[in-house]
Amino acid sequence: MQIDNNQTCVRCIMDKSDAFIKFDQSGMCNHCIEFDNVTSKRWFPNEAGKNELEKIFSKIKTERNNEEYDCILGLSGGLDSSYLALVMKEYGLRPLVVHIDAGWNSELAVYNIEKIVKYCNFDLHTHVMNWREIKDLQVSFLKAGLANQDVVQDHAFFATLYHFAVKNNIKYVISGGNIATEAVFPKSWHHSAMDAISLKNIHKKFGTIPLRDYKTISFLDCYFYYPFVKGMKALRPLNYLEYSKEKALEELIDKVGYKPYGRKHGESRFTKFFQNHYLPVKFGIDKRKAHLSSMILSGLITRDEAILEMEKPLYDEKELKEDTYYIAKKLGLSEEQLNEMTTSPGHHYSEYKNWDSRYNFMKKIQKFVSKVLGKNVKNYS
Repeated sequence: MQIDNNQTCVRCIMDKSDAFIKFDQSGMCNHCIEFDNVTSKRWFPNEAGKNELEKIFSKIKTERNNEEYDCILGLSGGLDSSYLALVMKEYGLRPLVVHIDAGWNSELAVYNIEKIVKYCNFDLHTHVMNWREIKDLQVSFLKAGLANQDVVQDHAFFATLYHFAVKNNIKYVISGGNIATEAVFPKSWHHSAMDAISLKNIHKKFGTIPLRDYKTISFLDCYFYYPFVKGMKALRPLNYLEYSKEKALEELIDKVGYKPYGRKHGESRFTKFFQNHYLPVKFGIDKRKAHLSSMILSGLITRDEAILEMEKPLYDEKELKEDTYYIAKKLGLSEEQLNEMTTSPGHHYSEYKNWDSRYNFMKKIQKFVSKVLGKNVKNYS
């Protein structure tokens, strides 16, 4: 990676592949400034954070004392959610672990999930998605040519998780999302995976079968029904701890016999292909920049270490050929068709119906209410 300070932040490694990036006079980007002024205020990797997390967990356990489960934990088999399972065992929580199988699990993911659940002695519910519908929707998104091809899996994951939580009267949903490795998230790279309006419109244009089993979350579900009517809360415990992926992996290997994937999102063969090949080729987006920039800002690595990491190839050539063949065959496409979908010009989500007008209206109401009450109003599921 060639660093050009006219194009790349002097503090992190974000550059103009983010169309919305801005630099101040010193050459520092808006992501770094937002981290200092906003994001870091929600991050507590210290003793105060541990104490606060103990209070949160204690409150949950007290409220749920007479229930079978304290909360619900979505487990993908990835490092973040896997380590979080260990944390919850250590704090004595009783989560119902839910895994959503959308058809792209690697063999290692299945192995790791089994090892984690057995070690923690947690109950596991695996929801296997209707593959015909997932396949049809995934091909629809590829035909639409959008940047965020993980919408199909991500929306299914969260929608199924929340529907299952409501059905089982569980209001605490625990997430492995964290600021230490995910603080930088360029909005120009993706549109929200929770936008069911966009998802349904794309499937209407390109799909061939009806979606009967595929669950969705509407705009009102996301911003009103789940958080305010059902009182559901999404919690990110890793933001209250010193979280290092290296140390988390060491602990998982030592305690569970966890097997590393070798690359981020190796638990999903499609996500690996999408992030490490489709995005860089079609949109010039290398998500390592955001991930490594997050780790620079949280003090886990230096900028020089990030630059060295960026010099490594995104894909082993043999592995890419294997994954291309596998994904094309599984989706009922030829390799030529998949390559065409990868190399043809990309499209912006705004070319399809979406929830932006509703979202912007909601933000105006939020701002007005916050001003009237004199405090920030934010309670999203």
